[in-house]
Amino acid sequence: MNRLISWLLRPATDIPPDWYAVPLRLIVGYGFMEHGYAKLAHGPDSFVHILAALGVPMPELAAWATILVELLGGLAVLAGALIPLTSVPMIVVLLVAIVTVHLPNGFSSIKLQSVTADGAHFGQPGYETDLLYMAALIALSIGGPGPFSVDRLIARRSISAS
Repeated sequence: MNRLISWLLRPATDIPPDWYAVPLRLIVGYGFMEHGYAKLAHGPDSFVHILAALGVPMPELAAWATILVELLGGLAVLAGALIPLTSVPMIVVLLVAIVTVHLPNGFSSIKLQSVTADGAHFGQPGYETDLLYMAALIALSIGGPGPFSVDRLIARRSISAS
């Protein structure tokens, strides 16, 4: 137990600075992939109808573009591959979600409305989570993908080959 406490209280300088990227990549990559998969699992046509109801132009194209960005972009982030490039369409998807869905609901993504015998009941989420995803993508784009990433593997191979 003392070793665990010592490890937890050690100076942050003992941890390589690029390790910040690993938890960000894992949650952002998985989160995007989960949202894309959910749209597929519920049927892409359901998402097309939602976008049409929101007044999004070319809802079928927008739906499939969103699903692909979420699945492929999420996978790229998870793997640490081309994050500055893949972040652009991912941030566009987030901005569209903010403007078309979340903005009227305010900032907070958790809105506890009541607690009954059936459990907690929540209101519509705001744009907080979208901003957190954008901040994480920007941080990864600026600071790099960190260890255990495809980009780092490619960089190491190109350095050793020269």
